[in-house]
Amino acid sequence: MPDTNPSELHDTITVDVETAYLPNQSSPEDRRFVFAYTITIRNVGEIPTQLLTRSWLITDADGKVQEVHGDGVVGEQPHIPPGSHHSYSSGAVLETPVGTMEGTYGMLTNEGTHFDASIPLFRLSVPGVLH
Repeated sequence: MPDTNPSELHDTITVDVETAYLPNQSSPEDRRFVFAYTITIRNVGEIPTQLLTRSWLITDADGKVQEVHGDGVVGEQPHIPPGSHHSYSSGAVLETPVGTMEGTYGMLTNEGTHFDASIPLFRLSVPGVLH
């Protein structure tokens, strides 16, 4: 197969996110706000791809930033064939009722090309806090 330019691959992976506030695990009086999120990673390209790493920037309403880097997602490094997807759920704990997350997934194609897939900025918010 021909070599693939990594810059041509960043649009072959799309990321969708659903979030939820978990009041039963949160403690606002202790500045503990717990959120769950479910991510769906879709391979809309033509080359089988594996997710190897993740990098997150988690920012709360006070501007505090947490950086999280690691292998895979929830203990997995899924292979995602063309036209397929991988979904997983995880969580984040903030000290404020509102925050954001964004980042990248480090991907590897079956051809051996490494590239980063962007995780678009999404908001974590206690219901009713934002209008």
